[in-house]
Amino acid sequence: MSMIFFACVVRVRDGLPLSASTDFHFNQDFLECRKKLKALSSALAQYPSRGTAKGRDLSIHFLSSGDIACMAICSSNYSTIMAFCFLEELQWEFAASYDTTSISLASRPYAFLEFDNVIQKVKWHFNRARGSRAKANRQKVEEELRFQPPVQLKLEDPELLNGMANGGHAGVHVEVVPTYRMQPVTPLGILSLVLNIMCGALNLIRGVHLAEYSFQEDHEGIGNVMAFLLPFLACVFQCYLYLFYSSARKVKTFALFFSICLCNVYLYGLRNLWQIAFHIGVASLASYQILTRQLVEKQPDCGV
Repeated sequence: MSMIFFACVVRVRDGLPLSASTDFHFNQDFLECRKKLKALSSALAQYPSRGTAKGRDLSIHFLSSGDIACMAICSSNYSTIMAFCFLEELQWEFAASYDTTSISLASRPYAFLEFDNVIQKVKWHFNRARGSRAKANRQKVEEELRFQPPVQLKLEDPELLNGMANGGHAGVHVEVVPTYRMQPVTPLGILSLVLNIMCGALNLIRGVHLAEYSFQEDHEGIGNVMAFLLPFLACVFQCYLYLFYSSARKVKTFALFFSICLCNVYLYGLRNLWQIAFHIGVASLASYQILTRQLVEKQPDCGV
């Protein structure tokens, strides 16, 4: 069960969000907590380096160091020590990835959105397992918290509610989760989609016909059926990755491409070399289009 629901990295001096996890929750309590996190992020310079804002079901934890602060929304039942272990590891990963100059020069929200991949990985690690790294760090963090306890806030504190109501800098970015869109679809991208759909349809038709024969007469042909149906699914997912943003796009793109290549090589004999080359060529074009279509940040109407 997930105990860490959301995490983000912000710049301390002005609360500018630098990166955030892109998982969505539509629970009303969570949405309210997220708004309070935004209000709190714009006032982090007023607080000590560690703090916790407790609520009935959800809590906000923050850890600031230098120019950046890491913040998380966790279940109120989640260990405070483990929450700060999570934030400390996240902070270390971000500091290792970006220098202070690029952080200082960032002028738009979510300038380091690709760091979402790291946030998801660390969040998964802490949600799923109490791994060796977490255990090794726990004792150190526990000792630090004993000597320097985090400042205690309440989610119902007037200053948080005022930050939401009055705006100021807290009203600059309404959402904590980034609002973004992909670059416009290019003519070459449309061509790759059409070819991908065609290849997927061919794989599905061949796979279904072969399945009817295999299940009736030749049970040894099930491997060939799978080799047709897997590329069909891969083509569908390639179209999805091209049209919509997804975390770890590069890893998913290469995994889909290699699965298409392996399945087509396996089908040698049922397909000739020209057919195999065509399918791999279409998969290559689709992968290239996915990797080159970047995010375009949607700037807030009120500016920075």
